[in-house]
Amino acid sequence: MYKRLLVGLLALGLAMAARYHLGTPLTPEQVGQYDLRPAVLPDGRGLPPGQGGVEEGARIYAERCASCHGKSGEGYPFNRLVAEPFPITPETESSQFAIGNYWQYPTTLFDYIRRAMPYGNAGSLSADEVYALVAWLLYQNGITDGSQPMNAQTLPKVAMPARALLQLDPETHKRFPWLKLP
Repeated sequence: MYKRLLVGLLALGLAMAARYHLGTPLTPEQVGQYDLRPAVLPDGRGLPPGQGGVEEGARIYAERCASCHGKSGEGYPFNRLVAEPFPITPETESSQFAIGNYWQYPTTLFDYIRRAMPYGNAGSLSADEVYALVAWLLYQNGITDGSQPMNAQTLPKVAMPARALLQLDPETHKRFPWLKLP
């Protein structure tokens, strides 16, 4: 009896997998849509060619980002992006985290926007558009003066206020004492 039930469930599972095309290989185009390699590292390795400035970033932000993050990045309905750079503490509410006080590397900001934004249409921004958005966001957070366009050479040189907050956890430091954060 148990064997018949198991065989029946297996047959049902295979039939449903075929019906819903589970296990269907992806086409090269489908793979290319999500395969954004290499990942961008803190030192800038992996940044694509291109560049963008604050003015272009403001225009793109208004068109593609403001409906989720507020007119000036103040948040609502989704995360806040702009805040005065201030040190966060364990008591800081997560709703106060923003690029200016929380993100440790500007290259991570680029990589995240390129892979995950805009919501519902991830990966639709060109490298130039992402550089422009990053330039605008860094300017709005008071991290840059906005006079220099962002590109693969200038972006990794931006000093983020929250960089000093990043530390290795004690267990990692104990297991790999030679490891240093970039």
